[in-house]
Amino acid sequence: MKPILRLTIVAGLLLSVFVSDAQQNMRALIKEDEAFAAAQYKLLMQKVPVDKMPQNYDPAKDQLNASGVDWWTSGFYPGTLWLIYKATKDPQILAEAKKRLTIEEPMKYYTGNHDIGFMINCSFGTAYQLTKDSHYKDVLLTAAQTATKRYRRGMHAIQSWNKSKKFNAPVIIDNMMNLELLEWASGNGGTKYLAEVAENHANTTLKNHFRPDGSSYHVVDYDTATGAVLKRVTHQGYADASAWSRGQAWGLYGYTMMYRFTKKPEYLAQAHKIAAFILTNPHLPADKVPYWDFDALDIPHAPRDVSAAAVMASALLELAQYSNAKQKTAYISDATTILKALSTTYRSKPGGSKGFILTQSVGNLPSKSEVNVSLSYADYYFMEALDRYKQWVLK
Repeated sequence: MKPILRLTIVAGLLLSVFVSDAQQNMRALIKEDEAFAAAQYKLLMQKVPVDKMPQNYDPAKDQLNASGVDWWTSGFYPGTLWLIYKATKDPQILAEAKKRLTIEEPMKYYTGNHDIGFMINCSFGTAYQLTKDSHYKDVLLTAAQTATKRYRRGMHAIQSWNKSKKFNAPVIIDNMMNLELLEWASGNGGTKYLAEVAENHANTTLKNHFRPDGSSYHVVDYDTATGAVLKRVTHQGYADASAWSRGQAWGLYGYTMMYRFTKKPEYLAQAHKIAAFILTNPHLPADKVPYWDFDALDIPHAPRDVSAAAVMASALLELAQYSNAKQKTAYISDATTILKALSTTYRSKPGGSKGFILTQSVGNLPSKSEVNVSLSYADYYFMEALDRYKQWVLK
């Protein structure tokens, strides 16, 4: 055997062993995370009022805060329960998940803002994936139809918040996440109009929300009749022209998801562009858990946003499935880095955080709201990312 061929074979074997060991380590870490999540949520479910959903845990006050089901985060707790049940088959978790869906179901008629997708798709959508329960499907189809009531034909977009002294008809980048409900419903018994609304919204956002470098504004305000842009500003970021980290993650996830349903190349191209902005940003720390805003003045002392990292990890794992070999390897590597960090540095202590899984998220720093806390949606997207890792990486 020629020396070069021998070296090639040896290198290939060593690489195979390295990859196998790395996968075994991740498999063990994910299994540990899932058991930890079940133990934590069994603690959390004892502390949440029967008519509310857990919203956050503030370590500075050692306080668990819960919200009514009409708050935008209400669907994440039941959704996380279903993801934990999928991983563990724990009957106590299943019982709580079912009970919480009953509480959440009236939100299928909610028109107060755009967040019906978060409320219903993350809860009933996750449950339906696991059970195929026809009632859950009916709830999803009803909610999708409800979501279209905020669609403004002149804007070709879904209005996020109601008109106020500050905004006329605002659309926030977060709204991309709610399009999954519409696309899914259109392909599962709903009308083609649902997908048309989703794609019109995605196209309008693609046109008006993004800067040349791939970063996005948080809020774009519109004239409802003409669709003209009135202003581009922030609500939760550092400045109007800054890159609010969770907003970048919403965009990454949203366009990756829209490519899943439509296979439109412009959506995939935008997802890659957003990923490049995030992953090559000089202010992204080595563990890939971003500061709350990529342009915050006090970096490297600015608070991290674990919720943004969890959304990023889940999105990158899906984007990897639509990428060439080089991109796929890179995206999975970056997602792995995030998940390892969330599973260690940013994970609650056993029995801590009143039962939340993760720590150190930021809700709205400019309003001094939910800074360095545990957040329900950080837990949800973390569990989703773990599940995706098992499906797509640890096959």
